[in-house]
Amino acid sequence: MFDRLSGAVAALALMAGAALAAQDTITIGMVLEPPNLDPTGGAAAAIDEVVYANIFEGLTRFGPDGSIRPALARDWDVSEDGRSYTFHLHEGVTFHDGTAMDAEDVKFSLDRARAEDSANAQKALFAGIEDVSVIDPLTVRITLAAPNGNFPFNLAWGDAVIVAPESIDRAATAPVGTGPFRFVEWVKGDHVTIERNPAYWGEPVALARATFRFISDPTAAFAAMMAGDVDAFPNFPAPETLPQLAADPRFRVIVGSTEGETILAMNNRRPPLDDVRVREAIAHAINRQEIIDGAMFGFGTPIGTHFAPHNPDYVDLTALSAYDPGRSKALLAEAGVSDLKLRLALPPPTYARRGGEIVAAQLAAVGIRTEITNVEWAQWLEQVFKGHDFDLTIVSHTEPADINIYARPDYYFGYGKPEFVALMDKLNLTADAAERSAILKEAQEMIAKDYVNAYLFQLAKTGVASAKIEGLWENAPTQANDLTAVHWVE
Repeated sequence: MFDRLSGAVAALALMAGAALAAQDTITIGMVLEPPNLDPTGGAAAAIDEVVYANIFEGLTRFGPDGSIRPALARDWDVSEDGRSYTFHLHEGVTFHDGTAMDAEDVKFSLDRARAEDSANAQKALFAGIEDVSVIDPLTVRITLAAPNGNFPFNLAWGDAVIVAPESIDRAATAPVGTGPFRFVEWVKGDHVTIERNPAYWGEPVALARATFRFISDPTAAFAAMMAGDVDAFPNFPAPETLPQLAADPRFRVIVGSTEGETILAMNNRRPPLDDVRVREAIAHAINRQEIIDGAMFGFGTPIGTHFAPHNPDYVDLTALSAYDPGRSKALLAEAGVSDLKLRLALPPPTYARRGGEIVAAQLAAVGIRTEITNVEWAQWLEQVFKGHDFDLTIVSHTEPADINIYARPDYYFGYGKPEFVALMDKLNLTADAAERSAILKEAQEMIAKDYVNAYLFQLAKTGVASAKIEGLWENAPTQANDLTAVHWVE
C-alpha cells in the first residue's frame, strides 16, 4: 500500500514538474503569415512581428514606450557638425551560426541596404549615408551627407537590422541573427517556431521556446483562445469578442495604441483619381465613426492625415474631410465625373475586409460603384504595393513616424509632390525640436489638403493573453511581438 501511495505521489510530482516546465513555452497568435522572414527584404509587417528583437537586432532598437535604446551598439558619439556617428559595439556578440558579429557586418548591412540595387523596403532610411567606415572590430563610423538628428531612430527600424554575408542568402526562409532567440522551423501556412539562444550576448530571456501560429479568421482566433491553443494574441482580429474575454478570469485584454494609420489609399496616378476634386469627393463620402464602430467595434481613433494622434506634433485635420455626402456629389459633378466605378482591393486583416464593405456602401451612396476583390497578403504586395495595379485599397501603415513615404514618387499611391519632397529634405537637415515640429505640421496639412488618401482611423492595439503572462507590449511603437521580457507568473 505504501509503495503504491509513494509511487502515486512520485507520479504526481513528475506531472507537476512537467506542468511547471511547460510554462517556459508560449504560443502566439498572428493574423497574417509573413511572406518571408528577412526584414531587410520585405515590406510586410508580419515579418517584424516574428523576428524584430527576437531573431534580429540593429544598432539601436525601439523600447515598448517608443524610446530609442541601445542594442548591438552599447553607445555612440555624434560629431559637432552632426554628420558623423561613431557606434561602439558590444563585445562577444555572435550570430546564431557561431560566426562573430563585428563592425564589418555593420558595414556590410548598411552598404547593402543603401545599395543601388537594394531590395530594402525602407531604402530611404539609408539615403543620407555617405560612408560607413570600420575603425576597429568594435567601432564603426557612419558619415552622413547632411546632419540628421533622427538617425538613431532610423537605425531602430526592423529594416536596419545587422545581418552577415555568410547567412543573408538564406534569411528569407532560415534567418540567422544575433538575437535572444534562434530560428527552429517554419511550417508554411501554420506556424514559425523559435527557441532560446543559449549563446546570447545579452540578458537571457525567460522563454525557452515560442511558436507563432497564423490564424486569419476571427472566429477561429476566438476559438483558439478559448480552447487554450494559443496563449496570447497581441493583435486580436475579433474585437467584438473582447468583452466576453475580459469577463473571463483566464484572460487579460490589453488595449493600447499603434503607429498604424489606417487609410483608404487611392492611386493618384490613375484618372480620375489624379484629379484632387475626385479624391476630395471620396474623402467626404466616408463616415469614419461608422467604420470604426462597424468594423472595429469602437476601437480606433479618427484621423484626418497620416500621423498618429498620440504624437505630440499631431494636428487634428479631420474637419477638412468631414463626412459630407452632399459635398461629394457636388465635387464629382464639378469634375465632370459620373457613373464612376473603381476597383477596391482588400487584404486579409479584419479592418480591411470589414471596413471595405462599409466603405463600398458609403461610396455607393454618392454614386461611386466599387468592385471589391479580396486578395491575400502576398498578392497585395505584388499587385498593389509593387505593381501599382489598383484604384483603391485599405491598409494600415504600422511603420513608426512614416509620413516621409509621401515624398516617394514611386510609392504605391503615387504622390511625391515636389513641395512635399522639399519639406522632407528640410526636415532631415533640421535638428531643432521646435523647427522639426513646425515642418511636420506643415507636412500633415499638405497631404490632407491634397486629399492624397482618405484617412480613416488610427489602429488600436487590441490584444488578449493568458492572465498568467506578463511582459507583452501594451502599445506598438513598431510592428513587433517582442518576447524579450515575456514570462509566465503563477
